[in-house]
Amino acid sequence: MRLDRWFKTHYAQVPHGRLEKLLRTGQVRVDGGRVKASTRLEAGQSVRVPPLPDTAPPAGAAKPLSKADRAFLESITLYEDDDLLILNKPSGLAVQGGTKTTQHIDRLLEGMGDSPRTRPRLVHRLDRDTSGVLVVAKKRSVAAKLGKAFQTRSVRKIYWALVHGVPKPPQGKIDAALVKATTPDGDRVRKARPGEQDKAQSAVTHYAVIDRAAQQVALMSLKPVTGRQHQLRAHMAILGHPILGDEKYPSGIELPEGIERRLHLHARRISFPHPSGEGVVDVTAPLPPHMETAFAAFGFSPKGLDAEHDAEICGTSCG
Repeated sequence: MRLDRWFKTHYAQVPHGRLEKLLRTGQVRVDGGRVKASTRLEAGQSVRVPPLPDTAPPAGAAKPLSKADRAFLESITLYEDDDLLILNKPSGLAVQGGTKTTQHIDRLLEGMGDSPRTRPRLVHRLDRDTSGVLVVAKKRSVAAKLGKAFQTRSVRKIYWALVHGVPKPPQGKIDAALVKATTPDGDRVRKARPGEQDKAQSAVTHYAVIDRAAQQVALMSLKPVTGRQHQLRAHMAILGHPILGDEKYPSGIELPEGIERRLHLHARRISFPHPSGEGVVDVTAPLPPHMETAFAAFGFSPKGLDAEHDAEICGTSCG
C-alpha cells in the first residue's frame, strides 16, 4: 500500500497537504528513513508518526456529499460498475488537497464511504490543470490490482495536447530523465544533467503529430510509458514545443487571439484489463470547453482521430 493511502486509512484526520509537509520536514519516516507519499509500504516496516493534534476530527469522520456534490459527480462520470468509477476531471479541479485547496476529487470520494476502509480510492493522478479520464477504485482490493496494472504498464493512456509549433520528426519517442526542481512559484521538473543519476527518474513518452495549423500550432497525441510528475508538460518543453497555456513550462510566445490562457492538455483515453478478469475497460473523455474552442479556432476535428492515431503513435512498441 502507498504511504499516503496508509495514512488515509489509519489517520483520516490528516489532510494530504499536511502529510506532504510532515514528509518534507522528515517528521514521518519509514524504517528511520525519509520517504515520499508514493512510497509503497511492505509488511514488517516501521512507520514513525509524530504526535498529531488532539482537536483533529476522529478517524473515519467524513462530511456526507451534498446534493450539489452528488449531481456534480454524476455529471462528470464516464463509466461506472461495481468495481470502478471513471471520471472526466475538469481542468482546474485538483485531484488531492493541499495548502488552501479545499475543493478536490479526493474530498468528494471521502463523502462516498462510511469509513476510510469503504471509501472509493484514487488509482492514479492528474495535474490540477489537466483534464480528462481519472480512474477510481470502489474497493481496496480493486485499487491494489489496478495499482499493479499501472506499475507493470499494462494500462494504455492517450493524451491530446495543443503545442506551439510543429515537432520534427512528426512522430517519435522522448527519453529524457527528469529531476524535481523547487522554484519560488512551486514545484517543477527539468531534464536531468550529467551526474544527477542518483536523483533522476526515467521518463519516456511516445508522440505523434495528428494535425497542424500551418507551422503555428500542432495537435499532438501523447502516450506516456512512465508516469512522472509533469512528464508530458516537461517533455514537450524539452522538445522545444511547449503546450499552449502552460504557465509552469511556458514558451514565451503569445497565445493566438481567442485562445484561453489555460493548459491545453487532455487525458483523452484509457484502456486496461478489467480487474475482475473479464473483458477490457476502454473509456474516452470528451474535450473540455476551452479545448473545444481551440479546436474550432484552428480547424481541428476530433472525429475519427482516436482510432486513426491510436495504433500510429505506438506501433508495436508501446504494448
